[in-house]
Amino acid sequence: MEKDKRENANMRIMIFGAGVLGCNMANSLFRTGKNVTLLARGKWAEQIKSNGLRIKNMFSPRAAVSRVPMVTELAPDDIYDVIFVAARYTQLETVIDILKANGSPNIVFVGNNVRARETADRLPEKNVMFAFTNAAGHRESDRVVSVDLHKITIGQISGAPSNERLIGEIFNGTKYKVTYEPNMGDYLLCHAAFVIPAVFACYKTDGILKKLKKDNAYLNRLIDANIEGYRAIKNAGHEILPKSDSDFEGVAYRKTCFRFFKLMCATVLGKICASDHAMNAVDEMSALNSDFKKFMDENGAEYPVWRELENECGKYLK
Repeated sequence: MEKDKRENANMRIMIFGAGVLGCNMANSLFRTGKNVTLLARGKWAEQIKSNGLRIKNMFSPRAAVSRVPMVTELAPDDIYDVIFVAARYTQLETVIDILKANGSPNIVFVGNNVRARETADRLPEKNVMFAFTNAAGHRESDRVVSVDLHKITIGQISGAPSNERLIGEIFNGTKYKVTYEPNMGDYLLCHAAFVIPAVFACYKTDGILKKLKKDNAYLNRLIDANIEGYRAIKNAGHEILPKSDSDFEGVAYRKTCFRFFKLMCATVLGKICASDHAMNAVDEMSALNSDFKKFMDENGAEYPVWRELENECGKYLK
């Protein structure tokens, strides 16, 4: 048992990307004794090198500082047991080329992705996984301001060999509540079907979601669009995940979603979970929406409410 603990602690882990998700993950793993290295670039890398990685919980008055080891590039011979890629969806093409040249065997893409199988196919010699973490916030000039629930859903695409044991080794001894998901491709498709309508709301209001807190008709249209996305996924032969959403046509699902969107628009939850990222990642959200619409079109889906909401976003979506 002690040997296993030592081996887990010595596992070399890289967090490739120093946005909100990457910084929170690097900080959390580092503080539980993991051998973790953060890849950051530009002025943000200089800031971390000089002053440490500063993360302020939105509900705490002080920022925590971690001296996480940092690099500014991934050399071909710099080998890690696992690399977590916490880059934006629009940056994956560039990152994949870098990963191809590096000998690290296990790659985990963290965050939005509606082309998971295509992404995995680009790295045939790697063991590719996908993950989604419950962390949100924004990055300022000298710190990250965020909320991290230390929850992660992680696994491989359907049909690929199980990574449950490896995932257990990676997160052993950490604060993370880990949910192993063997069908992350469908999980991420479903996540996009839910989150993109929320993004439409952010862009309709220029990020001020409180403008919609009394607009029940609009909130119900967000749910209609989400259901259109779920229906497209199901009709294409994919699984609705999480399984608790499987009865998405039912009254109970609509009531749950309405409560969520109402809370999102009426409280600070909306800024934390939706508008902060949406307003600072317009290119990523635009690409995600475009690729999800392509998926729906390829599968003959109809999505009139989705299109209406998209058209109301004005200047934001291409």
